[in-house]
Amino acid sequence: MKLKNIKAIFLLALFGIISVSSCKKGLDKNTAGALAGKNKSTFSSPVGDVVGKITVGYQGWFAAIGDGSPINIWWHWSPNASQAPSTNNVGIKSWPDMREYTSSYQTGFANLNNGTPAKLFSSFNDQTVNVQFQWMQQNNIDCAALQRFNPTGGEGPVRDAITAKVKTAAEATGRKFYIMYDITGWTNMQSEIKTDWTNKMSAYTSSSAYAKQNGKPVVCIWGLGFNDANHPFSSAVCLDVINWFKGQGVYIIGGVPASWRDTNATDIQPNFLPTATALNMISPWMIGKIGSVNDANNFYNNTQVGDQTYCNANGIDYQPCVLPGDLQLRQRAHGDLMWTQFYNLIKGGAQGIYISMFDEYNEGNQIAKTTENSSSVPAGSNFLSLDEDGTVCSADYYLRLTGDGGRMLKGQIALTAVRPTAPVVGGSNPSTPPFGQTITIKGSNNLYVSSENGTQAMNCNRATAQGWEQFAVINAGNGKVVLQNSGKYVSSENGTQAINCNRTAIGPWEQFDWVVNSDGTISLRGNNGAYISSEGGTQAMTCTRTTITATELFRINQ
Repeated sequence: MKLKNIKAIFLLALFGIISVSSCKKGLDKNTAGALAGKNKSTFSSPVGDVVGKITVGYQGWFAAIGDGSPINIWWHWSPNASQAPSTNNVGIKSWPDMREYTSSYQTGFANLNNGTPAKLFSSFNDQTVNVQFQWMQQNNIDCAALQRFNPTGGEGPVRDAITAKVKTAAEATGRKFYIMYDITGWTNMQSEIKTDWTNKMSAYTSSSAYAKQNGKPVVCIWGLGFNDANHPFSSAVCLDVINWFKGQGVYIIGGVPASWRDTNATDIQPNFLPTATALNMISPWMIGKIGSVNDANNFYNNTQVGDQTYCNANGIDYQPCVLPGDLQLRQRAHGDLMWTQFYNLIKGGAQGIYISMFDEYNEGNQIAKTTENSSSVPAGSNFLSLDEDGTVCSADYYLRLTGDGGRMLKGQIALTAVRPTAPVVGGSNPSTPPFGQTITIKGSNNLYVSSENGTQAMNCNRATAQGWEQFAVINAGNGKVVLQNSGKYVSSENGTQAINCNRTAIGPWEQFDWVVNSDGTISLRGNNGAYISSEGGTQAMTCTRTTITATELFRINQ
């Protein structure tokens, strides 16, 4: 082919008039190979709300009897959803850390090993969605892909309601979200998905929080190309749906089988590869494919390198799936499995990362806050906690690990095969505030600080640390710390009365300087310049002391 013709075809491909694959059909083998070697910078999309970003899969599918939801069942907590979850009726693999939820619902499990009632949250509560999006904000997680199953069935109204709650929470926290249709078991998907988008979901694209890529609203369809009874959609049907959404001006992501390029695989719909190539972004599903660091390395070398090459060569953005591992199957290796995936895929040039999942307690692969140790799981249950392999991990560890993976994706930290995230931040000698952690605070009298559940002034008189004695440490954004228990914030009361944990919003009185003392203790200074005092546990705590003495010294997590 003459040089001027190569240049012309190259320009047509660059501006999207013809595909890269079409361009390469007219090039000799050496020229095509040279283009493929350069295509990452030439053909991938620019950074947007999904390219160059971390997206988490967000189920938002938990409900409880009595939560006010239109479904009014123990949705996804138990297989017999009309009955409370119990040891004989359990639909989850991991038990969530419940300390930051203000509304919770009594289960049929025995009390937790620490003596507190075994309660669970409902995604229908605004505070549940709000606090989970706050966790995303605190850990710099960019975007949530809100799962939407067949909305024409009985669960349609509750999914509609949770979509509105996600919009509000995303707007309040500066996160992005998009609709991720899961077409599993959706018999009339081809027509009904178009109606649902037109009549309901497309309205959400007007929100400032709705994700855009290349100037277009983002939609993902999960379940394309699977060859099983739950996904009875031919490649032609899938292509029709993809092209319809593209015709609506949508940037379309496909959740596809991990072996989507393998034309001989029996779990793939026949002739699916041309259909996959019509997508703007491809996101292969990884659950069940890897369970160890060795598995992750082998799958990367044998499959994902080829995925990236194919996507680059065809002008498709690649959003591989990163998973923390099934906690109940002891796959996590205190973060090493997850970090190995981050390292491999970012090194390989992935355009974005999809985390599976944020709140999937059912499969045990959640990154949302999870019990740290056996004291916080129901007595007599077999739930494993994050310390299952002997390494103590804070409840938010996998949120922080995801945040660091995002920093590496964005070039904010150097590419490193060594996991930079400590399983626990702080400890007995914290040099910096343990933002994102949940801590206990022990006074010089060797007793714990209690929030008193926000019903009276705080005290430092507890011999054991249970729910009221555990505080989330929140970054106020200016280096100051905010302490939260059960969804309410500690207030200094500006030194005018005993301190309380009853505030629903963060103002100046709810922000404290974190002062590290030479002996490893910390002190907390309010905006009035005075320090919090334990008052030796003999009376309610105050924020009135102008100097640090023994009663203003506290130890963390002891």
